[in-house]
Amino acid sequence: MSRKVVIALNTTWNLVTFRANLIRALAAHGYDVIGVAPEDSYVGALAELNCRYISIPMDNRGTHPYHDLQLLWRYWKTFRRERPAALLGFTIKPNIYGSFAARLLGIPVINNIAGLGTAYLKPGWLNLMANMLYRVSLTRSRRVFFQNHDDLDLFLRSGLVRADQARRIPGSGVDVSHFVPRPMPASGGRPFRFLFLGRLMWDKGVGEYVAAAKRLREEGICCNAQLLGFLDVKNPSAISRGQVESWVEQNLVEYLGYARDVRPFLADADCIVLPSYREGLPRALLEAASMGKPIVTTDTPGCRDVVENGVTGYLVPERNVVALVDAMRRIARTPPAELHEMGLRAREKIVKEFDEQIVISAYLEILASSIQAG
Repeated sequence: MSRKVVIALNTTWNLVTFRANLIRALAAHGYDVIGVAPEDSYVGALAELNCRYISIPMDNRGTHPYHDLQLLWRYWKTFRRERPAALLGFTIKPNIYGSFAARLLGIPVINNIAGLGTAYLKPGWLNLMANMLYRVSLTRSRRVFFQNHDDLDLFLRSGLVRADQARRIPGSGVDVSHFVPRPMPASGGRPFRFLFLGRLMWDKGVGEYVAAAKRLREEGICCNAQLLGFLDVKNPSAISRGQVESWVEQNLVEYLGYARDVRPFLADADCIVLPSYREGLPRALLEAASMGKPIVTTDTPGCRDVVENGVTGYLVPERNVVALVDAMRRIARTPPAELHEMGLRAREKIVKEFDEQIVISAYLEILASSIQAG
């Protein structure tokens, strides 16, 4: 019986950054793990995980039918050659076209709907097309994992999955032994430090974050707004390097670049801000809360799952700069002892509900039963 397992994603960066411990757990249980994704600078890191890598070109931004048919063909050729025992699919195109290809070859599929992306931010033809493709591609999946209740309910109401297929898990989870609280930064008269952590995209509310920081400074509140994350993201919502440089020149934000280890930056921050329009379950918030940081985020799918409003941080309406300013002002004026208490409660919630071992156990269980059944 084959012990090969293919994990398909839209970037190798995603595979290494969010699935490393899942890969390690699968290997520890005797599986031969194969990562399938477009090539980027993270390919070398897969070798360190004992994960064999297969490069598949993918147009992540486009919707051209010919390019997507090419992707389907590449998946089919790869899966026919490798004959894996199962496919673990993540992100929209691997979930759709990878599942199609695996289905044609009789390979069990386990999907993870890790956020719905721009196709679900507003009604339109893109949304209708995504629904149609999901409905067909997921119909024979052994399990479809969802990262928040909103996405799960949406797919059930729309008939895109069956109730017996679907299960909610806590996102990618977080390694609570790796992301641990550190002493709060000494104030020493320094400005209050807000940190945005994530890909720099308009849909993640970066524009609202910068606007809110500007208003706080105009009010005389001593604060810094920091950005930590990728520039030059291949996404229609990507913020240009020129725009970020303009914000830096105006002294509106401090751009910290990108870091593989974000813990030092989280430790130095007083509050994490993510005004995103929609998420699966944002890893940045899980990591921040696991390190005992209060959070300001939006009352939207994925984000609201992490924060207890008024207890571990604050929830605000999306695209609402006034509400965001109010929440950030409240946090900046909160006494350090109360901020510390919010952080402790955030950590407790993460340990109880979002430990990544919950996610890994769910994968090992369905994978074992899927291989045995088929």
